Amino acid sequence: MLKNFKRKKVEKYIIDNRNLFYRIAYTYTKNEANALDVVQESIYKALSSVESLREYKYVKSWFYRILIRTSIDYIRKNTKYSKMMDISEVNDTGKYDQYTDIDLEEALNTLSADYKTIIILRFFEDLKIEEIAEILNENTNTIKTRLYTALRKLKIKIER
Repeated sequence: MLKNFKRKKVEKYIIDNRNLFYRIAYTYTKNEANALDVVQESIYKALSSVESLREYKYVKSWFYRILIRTSIDYIRKNTKYSKMMDISEVNDTGKYDQYTDIDLEEALNTLSADYKTIIILRFFEDLKIEEIAEILNENTNTIKTRLYTALRKLKIKIER
């Protein structure tokens, strides 16, 4: 009975935040279909292991951890395909879509997964350092150090 109740609450949380999860997955995969695959796999993993969630108040960090790890795993498994262009990236005139900040996107892609994850969670998802530390199961000082290192690396990449 208690397990069913917890599962229903987790399902509601996932449904309520599905767009957010898609956006995070998309920042890693850069492809709509792949992002949907990552979200689907993350939901499957979460619902399969719902009993590992000790308290519902940790559902956010618990699911983010699953989503980020699934995203990184997906990229590692599909690196040879990630360099290929997705047909949806071509508009009607046959040109690539123009991103408003292509330099930032390219610089982010050069960062390691650890640094990229922190930047995405801090600036694109607007999470606090303490929340990021909880999601990544790290010390807050470690997160701060990685954040400042990542920002320094981004600055160097963008200034070139």
